[in-house]
Amino acid sequence: MAISPIEQSDAERISEEIHKLVDAVETVVIGKRPVVEMAMLALLCRGHLLIEDIPGVGKTTLAKALARVIGGEFRRIQFTPDLLPSDVTGSTIYNQKTGEFQFHAGPVFANVVLADEINRTTPKTQSALLEAMEERTVSVDGETHQLPAPFFVIATENNVELLGTYPLPEAQMDRFFAKVALGYPDSRAEAEILSSHQFEDPIDRLEPITDPDSFHQLQEETRRVWVEDSVRDYIVTIVAATRSHPRVALGSSPRGSLALMAASQSWAVFHRRPYVVPDDVKRMAEPVMTHRIIGRPDSQGRTPSAGQIVQEILDSTPTPVYSRS
Repeated sequence: MAISPIEQSDAERISEEIHKLVDAVETVVIGKRPVVEMAMLALLCRGHLLIEDIPGVGKTTLAKALARVIGGEFRRIQFTPDLLPSDVTGSTIYNQKTGEFQFHAGPVFANVVLADEINRTTPKTQSALLEAMEERTVSVDGETHQLPAPFFVIATENNVELLGTYPLPEAQMDRFFAKVALGYPDSRAEAEILSSHQFEDPIDRLEPITDPDSFHQLQEETRRVWVEDSVRDYIVTIVAATRSHPRVALGSSPRGSLALMAASQSWAVFHRRPYVVPDDVKRMAEPVMTHRIIGRPDSQGRTPSAGQIVQEILDSTPTPVYSRS
């Protein structure tokens, strides 16, 4: 059965729904609309988000707010050096009354999972999330268990406290749809934060805007945003350039191409369009690609930033002339 692209009316409806969700989250994550939008688009794309930032800027609040507005279940996993894979996925326990082994689900079985300070645990425990993030399933003792839909992981890294951390392996980094940073709020936003918290936590007033099933439907519709051949070729050219760039030691995998296309689809529909244009790809390239690139030091030992490399690639790649058929 052929799957048809969405219509203009569908794009407008989806855009209106997503804007409502973003507006609601922004009432508790104040002054950070670009990050809120990126987090919502990652959720819309069935991706996962990595946040590298300082403590206390609202990472947990963002995760809770996203879960609240979609009417989903929120779980937080505090990653520590002694955390075991079974503490994440769950385990099979023998029931003496029934004489059978029963699976007890771990905290990963939720719609929005906050993997807090993910780089503080061992690579073995970090890898417990790999199957969940990619396949949306968990395998324990030879049995596969389906995770709820939607399923969204927000992982945080602390870029200040370096002691006692384990770097995320490339396979783990590649499974994140995008990487963002919240940063400090400006003075006006911080004053508004103080005012909103004076009498109660504003997240307690946050009401669901939709439900998990309805949001899952939005995810499926977003996958039907039209991407014409020239735009797909443009995405492939950009990603391929990360592998051949002279200042890159490791470029993006094909998973990066898929993520960039999905991101472009979500950005297009967010702006009420049922089709992707090259500017959508350019807008999404940096947040989607930078964490997938490892720079190569030059003769003086200076390593270029991934953001610089992505911008160089965008500047040197011819933009296709878009003509929707």
